[in-house]
Amino acid sequence: MKQKLMDAGILLFDQNGFKSTSIQDIVQMMGVTKGTFYYYFNSKEELLKEIHLQYIEGLIKRQEEILSNPDYDFVRKLYEIIYMLIHKIRNDLSSARIFTREMRHISEKNVIEIKKKRRQFRLNLQTFIEKAIEHGDIKQGLRPDILTMGILGITNWSYYWFNPNGEVSEDKVAGIFLDLMLNGISRNDSVYKRAKADA
Repeated sequence: MKQKLMDAGILLFDQNGFKSTSIQDIVQMMGVTKGTFYYYFNSKEELLKEIHLQYIEGLIKRQEEILSNPDYDFVRKLYEIIYMLIHKIRNDLSSARIFTREMRHISEKNVIEIKKKRRQFRLNLQTFIEKAIEHGDIKQGLRPDILTMGILGITNWSYYWFNPNGEVSEDKVAGIFLDLMLNGISRNDSVYKRAKADA
């Protein structure tokens, strides 16, 4: 029942927004009483918090499986992480949208755990990037923290425009992103210096 309430919350929060969805809306959709809701959650905000935690904990679990896989090299691990984030949109688009846009409705005391999990995911990726630089998989002189935020920025906002049922599959989108991150879009390695010189 708890998961069913969470699923109803995900659907309604995505369709109507957190503020415009009431507990009555959720229980009415489920055909249960408010007492049933309060048996599992103290408030609508707690439900939103649990939705966020379920989403990020699932990502962390899969991320750590990828990073610890001894059969994957650097490129395969990076691809799998990118693909995971894009594929998650196909399977959990509503949760992805809520995770991205509704955290502002969670109070500071309740958002601490979510931010901690988000930070864990980011630092796992950053550590992976740092090791890749050390091992020569990525060129020297780049900042791992900025690379990490760039990768997450590119992939996380895909929920806004990516159509899982469109003509480009999540596998191809992940491949485009991977190629962009590792090879760029210019054949000129000094393009940054040239841009600065022309400024």
